[in-house]
Amino acid sequence: MSANDTTYYVNEYSTILQALLQQMDARFRPYVMTGTHVGNGAAPVDQYGSIEAYQPVGRNAPLVCQDVSADRRWVYPNDREIVRWVNNYDKLRMLIDPTSEFMRGVAAGMARAEDDIIIDAFFASAQTGGSGGTATTHSNQVTVSIGGTTSGLNVDKLLRAKRLLAAAQVDPSEEIFCAVSARQVEDLLKQAQVVSSDYNSVKPLTDGKVSRFLGINFIPSERLNTDGSGYRRVPLWVKSGMHMGIWGDTANDMTQRKDLSSQPWQIYSRFTMGATRIEESRVVEIVCNEA
Repeated sequence: MSANDTTYYVNEYSTILQALLQQMDARFRPYVMTGTHVGNGAAPVDQYGSIEAYQPVGRNAPLVCQDVSADRRWVYPNDREIVRWVNNYDKLRMLIDPTSEFMRGVAAGMARAEDDIIIDAFFASAQTGGSGGTATTHSNQVTVSIGGTTSGLNVDKLLRAKRLLAAAQVDPSEEIFCAVSARQVEDLLKQAQVVSSDYNSVKPLTDGKVSRFLGINFIPSERLNTDGSGYRRVPLWVKSGMHMGIWGDTANDMTQRKDLSSQPWQIYSRFTMGATRIEESRVVEIVCNEA
């Protein structure tokens, strides 16, 4: 073989562009209330307290007008955007056009941002009052010690969370949702009540998934927050307990930047949204150990 034959060596490259593993869709919007808003802030609901019947003091006694507590819950907008350039010089050196795959990646990033806004609102301080000047903290919690000193997600915790909703007079006809990571699913699959058909009409071991148990619908997410001790903060809620305000829904645009070298294509996506907890008793925090 001649030393010059190496000139004919061929470089072969893949014609497949594959995104690294990542969450590609938004998970939470269908399971919270939504509304469209304008301005610096919005009040999705005005709230009033309970009123109790009283016994008249006698026949023809004067009427007594009863005051009812009133409150207002606020939601504020958050801006998010992604900008991605597709360089024309780079495209000429590739065997494929990466534009469509990059668009999918941008859309996935925006979907995750939408989920994060809702996840943060589950347990963050919610602004209340006539002008939103009062911070209301969340304290409706199922502790890590239920079902074991430092336990993961288990049947006892789910039952306690459902009891808190029932004790607060949450409408029993409302669907209950619970966001869980892969670790919480693993913990549940170790519970005899979950995998046994004697307790559960849905047989999770047929596909290794837990989608519904005890009347609770499970939403998979690996983006749930942890507390200061490193415990996972698992939210369990009803739809009326959370609100997502939409000032501007996700908008996408692709334009050619002729003011830049190589005139790259610019992929742009943005939204303006916010989320808040509507009422503390409608959202339960289940604290889970993952050690």
